[in-house]
Amino acid sequence: MSLSDVKKSVDSRMAKSLDTLKANLSKLRTGRAHTGILDHVLVEYYGSPVPVSQVANITLVDARTISVQVWEKNMAGPVEKAIRESDLGLNPVPMGENIRVPMPALTEERRRDLTKVARGEGEDAKIAIRNLRREANDTFKKMVKEKEISEDDERRVQDDIQKLTDKYVTEIDKLVTQKDAEIMTV
Repeated sequence: MSLSDVKKSVDSRMAKSLDTLKANLSKLRTGRAHTGILDHVLVEYYGSPVPVSQVANITLVDARTISVQVWEKNMAGPVEKAIRESDLGLNPVPMGENIRVPMPALTEERRRDLTKVARGEGEDAKIAIRNLRREANDTFKKMVKEKEISEDDERRVQDDIQKLTDKYVTEIDKLVTQKDAEIMTV
């Protein structure tokens, strides 16, 4: 494996860590409605659990209301039950084939808790990035030991990996700061 292959691999894996953080932060509930909130809610559909988005059309009615329109009339009850029993603290209102999901306003205390959760997610992502940096540096040390690269090359490529790490950590900080601001906005 060449130095550029290792760098490309580390870069792509760091980008995946960043994407995972974005997905995790999007699941955090703020005061605003967001269709992605229901992504991990599973409903029983002909004997197998599937995401709500595969049995219904999910749209935003306004800033605080999600509309879930089931495709089969008999699925309205199970979808409503799945949303109600999810860990999101939502109270869906059935309206025939449509289910309205109003987003309750968050209390100040709950907002603070959510910012702590967002910061925790950010810290987990930073740990993942740093672990990738450490793995890459170990690979470079092994390559020097086996005389595949020189020590100068090792230092140079470690600097590149550090710059990459710094770039992703800065991006993580920016995402967490944006999410904190979004959560604390009343």
